[in-house]
Amino acid sequence: MIKQTIRIFAVLSVILLLQPGCGMVRISQEANEASIVVKELVKTTQSWDGKFLPAYPQGQPKITILRISIPAGVRLGTHSHPVINAGVLISGQLTVVTIDGKTLHLKAGDPIVEVVNTLHYGINQGKVPAEIIVFYAGVVDMPITVVEPR
Repeated sequence: MIKQTIRIFAVLSVILLLQPGCGMVRISQEANEASIVVKELVKTTQSWDGKFLPAYPQGQPKITILRISIPAGVRLGTHSHPVINAGVLISGQLTVVTIDGKTLHLKAGDPIVEVVNTLHYGINQGKVPAEIIVFYAGVVDMPITVVEPR
């Protein structure tokens, strides 16, 4: 019985390999894998202003990923982040300013490791929208952004 089952699996495997495209799957994957390029954008223990990142908060981890579009000429309100976050500006330009005057100018493709528990704002001084994707490493029931009251 076992030998018969093995023969059936062998025959089915050969039939499957003869189906259009099935025999090429691994070859295609290998060809695609050969063209993969990995570029490290940032690896750090500090935010962009040079301060060391805090320990991760205790609790159930919650990852949030946002794609934020900031129209040309728009200034975000002053705010802070109680959690570690990092992003990549995918188009346009963006300037980030802390309330003590530290400034970071980003252009498309630039990474940012945001300041934590530091009041700051962003401003798009360009002529096109700034698009940024940001990853927040927080915990359940903890905000990722705290807006300063006006």
